[in-house]
Formats: sequence, structure tokens, C-alpha cells
Amino acid sequence: MEPELHPDLEPLKFLLGSWEGAGVGGYPTIEDFRFGQEMSFTHVGKPFLIYASRTWLLEEDGSLGRPLGTETGYWRPRPNHQVEVTLAHPTGIVEIYLGNVAFTRVELQTDVVARTESAKEVTAGSRLYGLIGEDLGWAYDMAAMGQKLQSHLSAQLKRVA
Repeated sequence: MEPELHPDLEPLKFLLGSWEGAGVGGYPTIEDFRFGQEMSFTHVGKPFLIYASRTWLLEEDGSLGRPLGTETGYWRPRPNHQVEVTLAHPTGIVEIYLGNVAFTRVELQTDVVARTESAKEVTAGSRLYGLIGEDLGWAYDMAAMGQKLQSHLSAQLKRVA
């Protein structure tokens, strides 16, 4: 039985569901690449969304290659169209984002980036999520490895459930 959507989640309900698609990545410290992605936003009737994302390298023929990044977290709406997002990565990085929701668009900037001793040096990030027609587009800018905040990843995903 599907739990009732908590009223605080109304501004974020456009994200609900499972999404799949492809994107591109690049950064001054790595070669450009294409990736496939699965992303989901679910809820349990409480005032937060449960978020998960997995990516794979896309081979030249379009097939999925080796696993790339994965992240999980929670999106918590706040008053006045604000949102707090916590993300954890298995590579030893934890991020807290603060941002705002406007219609079907969410803009986020890091408030805190914490990392373990063995994690790569990531110092800041900004993310943008929004509907492009029926699709979910998103982009991630990152400051890492001594580089200033700049474009790193972007994708366009189709709702699959």
C-alpha cells in the first residue's frame, strides 16, 4: 500500500518516481565520458524524499560498461520553498546541500562537504534539477582536486515508473 504523500512534499512531488537515461561527464583532471544512469525518488509518508542514483560508463555501442558513481540521501523540504539535501557516497564523501524549489526546478549549493582521509579532495558543489518537458534534467558543478567550481556531470532522464 502506497503511503499518503506528506503535505510538506508537495513542492518536490514532480521528482517522485524512477528515472533512467544518459549523460556526459568531464573535468580538467579526467577524460570526457558518457554514462547511463538510474535515479529514484521515493517516500514513506514522512516529510522527506529518499534519493538514490547509480551510474555506469556507456560504451561506444551504447551498452552499459563498468559501474561508475553511486549516491544515496534524503531531500527535506523547509518553509519558504527551501530544501535541505544530505548525500552520502561510498567513496568517503558526505555532502549537505541547501537550496530552493521554484515550480519544477531545484537549485542546490553545498553547505558542507566532509570526507574521509582516503577520499578524493572535493571542496564544493552545486546542482540543478528540473523538468524538461516530461524528462528530468540535472547538472552538477564540482570544485575538486585543486580546481575551481565548474561543470562536471549532466544528464537527461526519462520517467520509467
